[in-house]
Amino acid sequence: MRQAGLFGLSDHMKRLSADGDPLEVLARIVDFEAFRPTLVAALGYSDGTKGGRPPYDPVVMLKVLVLAAQNNVADGRMEWLIRDRLSWLRFLGFDLGAATPDANTIRMFRERLTAVGALDTLFADFDRQLKARGYLPMGGQIVDATLVAAPKQRNTEAEKAAVKAGRSAAEIWPDEPARARQKDVDARWTLKFAKARPTADGKPQPDIAIPSFGYKSSISICRTFGFIRKGQVTDGARYDGRMLRDVVTSDNTASDVWADTAYRSQSNERWLKAQGRVSRIHRRKPKGRPMPAHVRRGNATKSKIRTRVEHVFAHQKAVMGLFIRTIGIERAKAKITLANLAFNIHRLIFHERRAAMG
Repeated sequence: MRQAGLFGLSDHMKRLSADGDPLEVLARIVDFEAFRPTLVAALGYSDGTKGGRPPYDPVVMLKVLVLAAQNNVADGRMEWLIRDRLSWLRFLGFDLGAATPDANTIRMFRERLTAVGALDTLFADFDRQLKARGYLPMGGQIVDATLVAAPKQRNTEAEKAAVKAGRSAAEIWPDEPARARQKDVDARWTLKFAKARPTADGKPQPDIAIPSFGYKSSISICRTFGFIRKGQVTDGARYDGRMLRDVVTSDNTASDVWADTAYRSQSNERWLKAQGRVSRIHRRKPKGRPMPAHVRRGNATKSKIRTRVEHVFAHQKAVMGLFIRTIGIERAKAKITLANLAFNIHRLIFHERRAAMG
């Protein structure tokens, strides 16, 4: 058999580039070095005078987290894929055969950033990059939320009651520490409602209620460019309308705010007005009466704009495969914040490539 050589490997990498390696595009468009000050300040690495193996470069490790978020890869799988994929090795800057991060290193890096709240700072850093490149929050903002699924919990009625009462896993299962470590007492069940199709004769059917378990990701996006400008993570049972004030930003150049009927309340309307924002929130159907024609037309007009936020969730779930594998809300927040950052990176590449072609 012919043995592969260095020249063969070099030619192979050149072919990857010629075919349009998306990670080369990512490295060219996104300034990852701009994240270094935040990473260094958050991690507090020693200067190496005490000896020991030096840590991996924090910018490289952030790239690892971005790759994992883009592909919904668990830490153990990530360890293997970094060694296996030549394009990933090149993007991360590792030589073939050199030491690469293992699953524990990746997990500890992410949890260290989570513990000091650095992921939110990194997300804000990237938003500043976007603004510096001319992608200002413009055209108003669109607010929505989606349920991010987590592994379902199988508990007894007494255990469910203890979870709802806010007791910790250690309190609920004091004699089973191994079991307690695998129980997520922060995620919640909720019902997702879907419109049922009418029958063949046009008769409407009751809406379908689908029980779902997990966390809720609430976001606002700017209408003009579609970037996520702010996000919050809660348990899955949190009512959408309560999150409006947590995700509406004050820096959008237009005052309009679009959202579905879950966000319409007198309190939210008053708050938006006090903030100098104009409510474009859908109006509800009057109870026991048909929807007025002018309200129906107004909601339809708003839907043409509001639907853009659904594309964000569709990309995160269908393309990135967003799913919570970890235990606890802090780790879920880290997962979803990284997914939001990865989406904004994807969106920046889309805009930059379109600008280059036009």
